[in-house]
Amino acid sequence: MSRRTPRRTLWYISLIVITIAVCGTGLAVHRAPSDGTTERSVTMEEASRLALSRLNLYQASPVTVTLTATEGGGVVVRVKGVVDYRTHRAVGSYEVTGASGSSSPSGSSSPSGSAGPLAGPLDHGLIVWDTGGLGLAPMPEGDNSPTWQQAEHIPRSGWSARSYTTDPLDAGLQLLIGLGADRPDNPLLLAQSGARWLGRDRVDGRGYDRFAGPRAQGATTGAGPDGGRSPLTYWIDGDGGLRRVTMRMPGLGTPATLEFSGRDGRAKLPEAPWLTG
Repeated sequence: MSRRTPRRTLWYISLIVITIAVCGTGLAVHRAPSDGTTERSVTMEEASRLALSRLNLYQASPVTVTLTATEGGGVVVRVKGVVDYRTHRAVGSYEVTGASGSSSPSGSSSPSGSAGPLAGPLDHGLIVWDTGGLGLAPMPEGDNSPTWQQAEHIPRSGWSARSYTTDPLDAGLQLLIGLGADRPDNPLLLAQSGARWLGRDRVDGRGYDRFAGPRAQGATTGAGPDGGRSPLTYWIDGDGGLRRVTMRMPGLGTPATLEFSGRDGRAKLPEAPWLTG
């Protein structure tokens, strides 16, 4: 895992499978919303909330998160943990479920060693990640403390570290670690780059506007199966709070989902996985 924490630019998450970038031209900004039922360009007020969402994540750190990624072949990986956007480090637990004989996040075979279609838990453990990669470690038996405390007791040598690959889990982890920023984005650029209002939903009893992010650089409106729309969708509340992000992956019917559950003031990111020497 890298110790570097490079600045990520406005909604620009460099993934091998997708690249979301802000460009200087695009659809004009609507000054007034439509009837609330039709997809449209964002208003300036909505663009301002989008622009604040990354700063709000940064200021709320450490933030409780859940990532659900479909790996294909019926295999689902769920990561639960906390992200500190000030240090660009995260820690949590992972669980793999699906057909036996499938791969775990480490790239090794399922512990069952079976190639049959039996569904169920395949693998679980601790996970840490940053901007450069991820590390996995066995879950300590009989330890019910928070995962960030468990991770502190595992030395660096106890982690199996690797760089990111192109699979959906890694794409989701990369996106997740890069979402927070220490300053707001430019709302005008967001609007000009094709951000779209898609609708309004309720999540856990609270109302959220659903937005498509800026279009990929060079994408043309109306082109492709999604009309040139960004593969990222955001759920933002009236104060610019980010509740959910989904990311459509090429070739997979189910998008990766990132859920944000608010600040965890008790959490302290462990130093052990990143210690040197």
